[in-house]
Amino acid sequence: MRDIKTWLWLLLFGSLWGVCEVIAGEDLFGKGVPHASVWLSAWALFVLAMARGVLNKPGSSTAVGTFAAIFKLVNAAPFFCHLLGIFFLALAFDVFSSILMKRESKVLIRTSLGGALSAYSGNALFALIMAYVVRYKYWTAGGLSKVLHHIFISGSLAALMAIAAVPLGYWTGVYGMALAKRRPGWAYTGALIALLFLWTMGRIAG
Repeated sequence: MRDIKTWLWLLLFGSLWGVCEVIAGEDLFGKGVPHASVWLSAWALFVLAMARGVLNKPGSSTAVGTFAAIFKLVNAAPFFCHLLGIFFLALAFDVFSSILMKRESKVLIRTSLGGALSAYSGNALFALIMAYVVRYKYWTAGGLSKVLHHIFISGSLAALMAIAAVPLGYWTGVYGMALAKRRPGWAYTGALIALLFLWTMGRIAG
């Protein structure tokens, strides 16, 4: 991961995740849409899987999540609990994809399982830390029932979506990277243009 072109791809995927958090996330939460975090998690897992299809190395998913959190921090109101949620989901995906997605055999099963486990683990890690470590009032007021709802209800919905979203994202990344290698100059130019567009959209929306 020392190649600057590698970091360009990771930044692009982080920005794809981040722009959804800024634009769709603000709209969903602002309108009080039920299970808004589930839809955001599904998109996040799709993007994380795409990035893994491009660069299947430990640490890459955490880097994507870090860039997504930075994107949201720069372009939206600083709700730090949301930033932690982004980071924990990326960290969980990194762990499970590093274990389950390092071989090509049974890749459909491995990607689906990795996505589902990431959804549960990311939700559990976030809820437990917010309620019992950070002790954020929104979570302490809800008590154990809120924690369990986030883990088992929201987590289950996100896991169901991940079963389809993660394999789709992974193969999109694999085939997309194969096409990019045929025209690397065009691919990197397109990535730079896409980055400029995403950050412009983020600034406008923020």
